[in-house]
Amino acid sequence: MKAVIIISAFLFFFSCSKSVEKTTPQRTKLVESVYSSAIIQPDSLYRAYATVIGILDKNLVEEGDLVETETPIIQLINIAPELNMENAKLSFQQARDNYSGKSALLKSLEKEIQSASLNFRNDSINFMRQKRLWEQNIGSKTDYENRKLAYELSSNNLQLLKEEYERTRKELSIQVRQALNTYKASEFSSGEYTVTSKMKGLVYALYKEPGEIVNTVEPLALIGSANNFVIELLVDEMDIVKLEVGQKTLVTLDAYGSRVFEARIKKIYPAKDESSQTFKIDAVFMKDPPKLFPGLVGEANIVVAEKDDALVIPKEFLLDENYVLTEDGPKKIVTGLQDMEHIEIISGIDENEPVHKPDQ
Repeated sequence: MKAVIIISAFLFFFSCSKSVEKTTPQRTKLVESVYSSAIIQPDSLYRAYATVIGILDKNLVEEGDLVETETPIIQLINIAPELNMENAKLSFQQARDNYSGKSALLKSLEKEIQSASLNFRNDSINFMRQKRLWEQNIGSKTDYENRKLAYELSSNNLQLLKEEYERTRKELSIQVRQALNTYKASEFSSGEYTVTSKMKGLVYALYKEPGEIVNTVEPLALIGSANNFVIELLVDEMDIVKLEVGQKTLVTLDAYGSRVFEARIKKIYPAKDESSQTFKIDAVFMKDPPKLFPGLVGEANIVVAEKDDALVIPKEFLLDENYVLTEDGPKKIVTGLQDMEHIEIISGIDENEPVHKPDQ
């Protein structure tokens, strides 16, 4: 089919009596590039979200403010969490005081143990005295048994009090840990009502006003680098295989008219946007324009190849992808680099051979 097209064009060319436009290949510098749209964005741009549902109390910063990491930027209404945190704090303090011995509970047990220890000591002395007398056949058996019983009862009572004290101490210790955990949890919950910045940068946008309902899926603020910007490029999937990190990129911005700024590719994202069939690429300026703002748009040409002395013809002189019309008829050529207007001739014709522009 391709041969039929070429022969037909050749016959038509030589059967036509009118003059045709022709040219000869020229040597010139040729730069092949990949076109892309461009938009300026701050480096490390991110959107801040709330982790709880509530009502916005007040914005603690304004658009254009510089913030540090963990700077509070938005306060949500959190009356209930504050009360819960205060109650948890009081419970923790009470449990800590009970455990440390400042409460009447442990002090009362300590006094009972002291009293039981004295009784045990007294009963022990009386029992041992009565035992020695009984071994010498002095005194009655009833006296001996009564002293022994009193000794055993006071010993058991002292042991029970010690066990109760240790059990109570352990329970109070557990209560302290539980109260501390509850206090920390309530403190964290209260902290969730204050949205903080996760980076050092500039507040570019605040999306809600005081009184508006806040949820966890809508962003509240836009924060990014104050001084470092990247150029976001969207490249067609047909061109992505030509690109590499570090390639020179020539950028024009609508705000700066025809001025051209040089940049370099910094990062190539591997995932394709299925909706636009494009790949995202980040580039950085070699020298920043005088002023940059997020959202500035323009165009970019990513240089993929350059040749200082390329033999080229205008693309419109191609008969087919690999043929041109010469005085001797169609000739097959091997092509190389190309830009928007010209294509390189590797072989097939030389710079002295005229080529004719095919009829459209």
